[in-house]
Amino acid sequence: MSWHPQYRSSKFRHVFGKPASKENCYDSVPITRSVHDNHFCAVNPHFIAVVTECAGGGAFLVIPLHQTGKLDPHYPKVCGHRGNVLDIKWNPFNDFEIASCSEDGTVKIWSIPKQLLAKNLTACRKELVGHARRVGLVEWHPTAANILFSCGYDYKVMIWNLDTKESVIVSPVKTITCHQDVILSMSFNTNGSLLATTCKDRKIRILDPRAGTVLQEASYKGHRASKVLFLGNLKKLLSTGTSRWNNRQIALWDQGDLSEPLTEEDLDGSSGVLFPFYDADTNVLYVVGKGDGNIRYYEVSADKPYLSYLTEYRSYNPQKGIGVMPKRGLDVSSCEIFRFYKLITTKSLIEPVSMIVPRRSESYQEDIYPPTAGAQPSLTAKEWLSGMNKEPVLVSLRPGSELLSHRPLPPERPVFNSVAPAPPQPLNQTEKQAAEDGWRPPSLLEEKAPRWAAERRLEEKKSRLTNGFDIFECPPPKTENELLQMFYRQQEEIRRLRELVTQREVQAKQLELEIKNLRMRSEVL
Repeated sequence: MSWHPQYRSSKFRHVFGKPASKENCYDSVPITRSVHDNHFCAVNPHFIAVVTECAGGGAFLVIPLHQTGKLDPHYPKVCGHRGNVLDIKWNPFNDFEIASCSEDGTVKIWSIPKQLLAKNLTACRKELVGHARRVGLVEWHPTAANILFSCGYDYKVMIWNLDTKESVIVSPVKTITCHQDVILSMSFNTNGSLLATTCKDRKIRILDPRAGTVLQEASYKGHRASKVLFLGNLKKLLSTGTSRWNNRQIALWDQGDLSEPLTEEDLDGSSGVLFPFYDADTNVLYVVGKGDGNIRYYEVSADKPYLSYLTEYRSYNPQKGIGVMPKRGLDVSSCEIFRFYKLITTKSLIEPVSMIVPRRSESYQEDIYPPTAGAQPSLTAKEWLSGMNKEPVLVSLRPGSELLSHRPLPPERPVFNSVAPAPPQPLNQTEKQAAEDGWRPPSLLEEKAPRWAAERRLEEKKSRLTNGFDIFECPPPKTENELLQMFYRQQEEIRRLRELVTQREVQAKQLELEIKNLRMRSEVL
């Protein structure tokens, strides 16, 4: 038996989980009581969506991220399915578009308005009709725009191209029919060229999604897999499931050889499904158990020992499902590297839990925030379907750097002019530095941006205002404590502005005295 030192040199050895305070949780949320093994929650930097209990069909809630506290019992729902909603996923390239699938056999694409919902949203943007039985999973392609995958209880994986004018799409662009039972999970590699699935027959398969062929299949009997996950660019897969003795277990596989796992680790004897989450930027793996209150995390390496246990976040509140915030929505000022949203059915509560690396310095930590996948696709749907593969577009999380927009602006109209173009002017030092860093000063942006872009931003800003408050920047107070805090902040702002006015008045008087002295000197001369 090989010996490994108990303590390893790792910057993530002391990562700890920090639950949000009561006023920063989402209370009185009617979370679904479905027994389906899914997350039931989807999060992006603007909204949190959660599947809810609803009579007469399926529905889910879309709550602005900053609207914490108690939820109104009559809060509007997104309800258009005739059966229970089983899975929801936000479009990674559009924070205002979400896909949902249901027991009624359909997949629907919804456009969420930027302002608060005033009434129930029942009209979807697109409806995908192709599965013969209920649809249990939906997944967006990680790099190509408008490509959606869906898995149904008809044992089929369907690939949909949403880049069409039809509001009801009947036929998918590709149907994969190699599974012999219900598909339990699916995961993409980094560029979306490979798809891994687990099935109720407990086999792991690696597929070429465009060809629909099986490239690898696990026939190992000692591990019955239920969930599978690609581990970034490590050429490895991780699966969670049960061992021969019905212990919950995680297993690591080589992407090119699924005959036997590289390593296995038994966790406990509980019966809840284990949901794996992997952060490719930090190589940290999180394992969350359904019905548990705990979150285990490991550090993954390319060499032995492949999995190194870090520690465990413990809580007495068991989670029914869980959502994960994308990296671009994290708080880098507090060294937050991951954020979960736990669905606690027993308390009708959604509790955010932040994973934090303890650092003394308050400056931006470059080593724990490498360039990460942004909100811009690297391929169009047509390019991906034709066989192209590209890695995700990377952005920096450093505050003040230019982040990519989820909705690219249309190009400016060309202006035809008979005057010859002027020769390019040499850049000054600031502009040279800006060009090297990929960042442009605000003055340059304002000069280059067309007038309609500014007007559009102004209209979007106005559309988000509700009773004078911006729901994304300053939500209205809902409790007496929040009202007092807002009052004190306003008083402090008023005091600061008064001091500023006083300073300006003193400066104005000094300038007046200097002008008088200059006049007197000129008269004497």
